[in-house]
Amino acid sequence: MTAVGQQQDTYFSQFADLVGRLAGKEPAWLQKIRKAAIDRFGELGFPTTKNEEWKYTNVAPIARTPFRPSQGRVPPGFARFEESQLADFAKCIPLVFVNGHYMDDLAPGAELPAGVRAGSLAAAITSPTPPSRFVEQHLARHAPYDEQAFVALNTAFMQDGAFVEISKDVILQKPIYLLFISVEIPGFNEPVVYHPRNLIIAERGSQASVIENYLGLGNRPYFTNAVTEVVVGENARLDYTKVQQEAADAFHVATQHFTQERSSSVTTHMISFGGALDREDTRTVLDGEGAESLLHGLYVTNGGQHVDHHTVIDHAKPHCSSREVYKGVLDGHSMGVFNGKIVVRKDAQKTDSKQSNKNLLLSENAIINTKPQLEIYADDVKCTHGATIGQIDQEAVFYLRSRGIGREDARNLLIQAFANDILDRVKFLPLRTELKKTLTARLAEGQESEARSQKSEGPEGRVSTLQEI
Repeated sequence: MTAVGQQQDTYFSQFADLVGRLAGKEPAWLQKIRKAAIDRFGELGFPTTKNEEWKYTNVAPIARTPFRPSQGRVPPGFARFEESQLADFAKCIPLVFVNGHYMDDLAPGAELPAGVRAGSLAAAITSPTPPSRFVEQHLARHAPYDEQAFVALNTAFMQDGAFVEISKDVILQKPIYLLFISVEIPGFNEPVVYHPRNLIIAERGSQASVIENYLGLGNRPYFTNAVTEVVVGENARLDYTKVQQEAADAFHVATQHFTQERSSSVTTHMISFGGALDREDTRTVLDGEGAESLLHGLYVTNGGQHVDHHTVIDHAKPHCSSREVYKGVLDGHSMGVFNGKIVVRKDAQKTDSKQSNKNLLLSENAIINTKPQLEIYADDVKCTHGATIGQIDQEAVFYLRSRGIGREDARNLLIQAFANDILDRVKFLPLRTELKKTLTARLAEGQESEARSQKSEGPEGRVSTLQEI
């Protein structure tokens, strides 16, 4: 506990340095929010496993590590990033962030359609030109920094991220692609923390797709603490995809908060592949009659990974519907957590909601904790929820082998069929193709890791993993 307290003090010291650097460079309303957020972080502290919402996720490795802000450091020559990583940017509107800061020279200049604004949040806040009215109206007004410590920490330290504004009735043909790259900095060996902050506004009657991708390069540990606030206006349609592909030793804690107005529709795809510890908090507030929310999620783990998805669908108004399907594929000694809550408020009559969580355990040592929940305060609703945990169907394996397919190929075919139910819902074809390739590679890594583990384990059992720290 002493070490944790010391690291909290470090954050206060870093906050004082940040405020000094930003003095006179940002509006007073934002300074006030920062101060309130850091004060609230001091009151909340890092969550512990005694907190019901964090019962199965121990963040002590984050709390005890002396992370330092990146302050925009980028390796020399990184502007010559491999073109293969950007090959599909011609088919979308790209925004690239390196070590938490916007890099406008890393992506080809995509011409924005009329009525669309997409760029750096820092520029939107500090630009001498008239800023969007939505920045002050919505930034830090939705994700609850008074309730969640990591949101408070992000709110206090946020400097850059994406600001996307889609005007009313605009139909965007290309997806907006937000790529966040974490890369090692030569000569800087301390663990680094990034606090990307994103604000996405889809006005009345608009239609758009947004992809948010976190990619880790290198082997040194780092911490990404991200917050994305999304506001979807009346009759607007938004397709949102979040992909987490952090480095193997990285920590990733993220909050996505969606606010939907009347007759709006939001489809989300939450895909988790990387990181040593990944926590995703996704909250949707259906704040207008007739709003619709579709949530799809997939987490694939191996080794000693720990992935935790918490979702809340808040039916605040009547005649709203939601559908939620999350799937997990867990191998090695990894641990997964799914906690999905559907809340139906007192006046939210005629709510129609379904929730499902299905998990496939590929190893005897893999663990899943699943907890679907319903909180219903109205009496005229239709709500269902359920969860399943199972292993590969050996009869199906036998059937495939009887057709001349090898054991490992048969196993992988069944796993891919299970996972592709989620991946096939991702609309952007280049991304969907890459995700399926990543899934195949992850399955191969899991098999290799398990083979090495079986060779190295002695009669005393296995080595400890992150979940036991």
